[in-house]
Amino acid sequence: MSNLTLEQVGQVYVLGLNDLNTDNTYTNDVLNEYFAYLDEVEASRGNASLVITSSHPKTWCNGINLNWFMGQTADEQIKLIKNMERLYLRLATLNLPTVGCITGNVYAGGAIMACALDFRYMRSDRGRFCFSEVDVKLPFSPIMTEIIKLLPNRQALSELALTGVRWGAEECLPKQVVDGIFPESTLYEKCMEKAEFLATKDRSTYTTIKHRLRPEVVALKNHPA
Repeated sequence: MSNLTLEQVGQVYVLGLNDLNTDNTYTNDVLNEYFAYLDEVEASRGNASLVITSSHPKTWCNGINLNWFMGQTADEQIKLIKNMERLYLRLATLNLPTVGCITGNVYAGGAIMACALDFRYMRSDRGRFCFSEVDVKLPFSPIMTEIIKLLPNRQALSELALTGVRWGAEECLPKQVVDGIFPESTLYEKCMEKAEFLATKDRSTYTTIKHRLRPEVVALKNHPA
């Protein structure tokens, strides 16, 4: 697997997004890598947590690889959308705590993925959070809509989704899009501290509470259309 890496640091799994050439964007092959690593994390035993970070100097994840997407057949395009929905549902219901270490730009499908995580921490000096779907004429699917509704501030959600505005960390924090902002030098450390703390929680209890806070998402995962 070349686009992602997974390592375990104590009780914390660290999923690294390492596609420097295409801004950590999605293709069907890339999503299959996500699924393989999530299978490994999901099947693990004992208390643990997951951090998703990026080695890209400017970007966390920019969603669909549009150049790849436009060259695919209709069947492959539909498959990608379904795989993206599957990824979001799996992350939103994963059986352990999840933390997003948002190191830079997070756009479109990448921003949706960030919403699926339990906690989000963002680099304070670089990067924008943006739902660009309204501008690229790709409306959210019903499943994607349920995922972005996991953001706690409905007014902020509406502004992001309906205007395509691009917010930096200083704007995201007071609007509750992220749970904290830190300079690049300490962002990963702070995310790991949070993940290590969450990994002390009983995994089964944590998962049950999370699922009960997200019944609509759990229902979509258990009963896909």
